[in-house]
Amino acid sequence: MSAGHTEVTAPVAAGQPVISCDTPQDECGVRDVLDRLGDKWSVYVVVELAAGVRRFKELQRVIPGAISQRMLTLTVRRLERDGLVKRTVYPTIPPQVEYELTEMGHSLTHLVKTLADWSIAHRPAVAAAREAWDAAHPDAGIR
Repeated sequence: MSAGHTEVTAPVAAGQPVISCDTPQDECGVRDVLDRLGDKWSVYVVVELAAGVRRFKELQRVIPGAISQRMLTLTVRRLERDGLVKRTVYPTIPPQVEYELTEMGHSLTHLVKTLADWSIAHRPAVAAAREAWDAAHPDAGIR
């Protein structure tokens, strides 16, 4: 993607890259962002914080999949480092800590909703494709 390119062009012709960078090593910063958002917990945290401010234990309780305290701590710190989450510590005993999305974090929720909508719309087709693939490759061991 060139430095001046800021618009999404649609539709992308078959065989053409969705994005392109000046050099393959450059990657336009995409990998760095996708690594953060592609981890197991970050999107769950963003989705939960989209509903509003949450305290740490409340956030841990509402995230599906029983996230550990250590993993939630790492996840919110990484999201805070990336500018997506704001952490506020209140000087109480014990200290009260709250998390909320920043403006940039809120802008991400629109993309997450689009991905969720796509997932819901295509869930039956994905399930059918998986079933067909599994039947054609019974010994592949991919699930």
